[in-house]
Amino acid sequence: MNPQNRQNSGSQETQFEIVEFSAAGSETRNDLVVTEEPVEIRIVFGTANDRAMRSVSITMRTPGNDQELAAGFLMAEGILTHREQMVGFKTLGQDSEGRATGNIVRIDVASDVQLDVGRLQRNFLTSSSCGVCGKASLEALEMQGLEPIKGDGFKIKSASVRGLSAGLRLHQKTFSRTGGLHAAGLFGPAGSVVSTREDVGRHNAVDKLIGRCFLDGQTLLSKYGMMVSGRVSFEIMQKALVAGLPMVVAVGAPSSLAVEMARQYNMTLIGFASPERFNVYAGRERIE
Repeated sequence: MNPQNRQNSGSQETQFEIVEFSAAGSETRNDLVVTEEPVEIRIVFGTANDRAMRSVSITMRTPGNDQELAAGFLMAEGILTHREQMVGFKTLGQDSEGRATGNIVRIDVASDVQLDVGRLQRNFLTSSSCGVCGKASLEALEMQGLEPIKGDGFKIKSASVRGLSAGLRLHQKTFSRTGGLHAAGLFGPAGSVVSTREDVGRHNAVDKLIGRCFLDGQTLLSKYGMMVSGRVSFEIMQKALVAGLPMVVAVGAPSSLAVEMARQYNMTLIGFASPERFNVYAGRERIE
């Protein structure tokens, strides 16, 4: 079953011919499937007379908002801290037939920004699937100089928390057509979802969401909470902490390390959020 009428590279959806089976028999029809393609993030850095380019990440993602993804990733990993440090964006890449794919995002860093090249190499050789121990992960946050969230004043009513999953779903336009995307959304104290991003990867959706704020000059999001459509890992909590988000709410379960991190850094962590119920694993004081 080869793709039928496949969209050009960069589309969030790909159409396939499938066979659907049911009690009434089988039929052949077209179905939309979420697109998954790799994107490589490259940075160009150094002095005005001595510039170097380095690949810092390759991840599978759903095409779209790639500059936001790159910016959010670099911010969340502590590589860049201010929008002004990025002086240029370029989208590159070609397929085997020479057609533009846009699967490479190049970010030019200002010449006065000092980057730890060794740290770049160390940070991106590991991921949540590589078995990095919890103690080492938490110590790495301390080495970045990250501190517990203090005096944010963010509070939300329990009824508003129960409404977040439905509010996020209303913004998941591509999910409604494909059923194959995660989402991350910012919400205010009243429980209204104000901004969302979708991607095949949970971490990518968060990077795109935070990256949009970063590109708009918002580097501290203490007035918002974040809702995610899947489970919550250590990496998602790390990205939320760097962005100054006091609360993370998830449709799914948190990992043990996510809970430990939330408690250590004074963050509110909520799991299994639905219209009927939710569990608070840390930061009960922000729920009214």
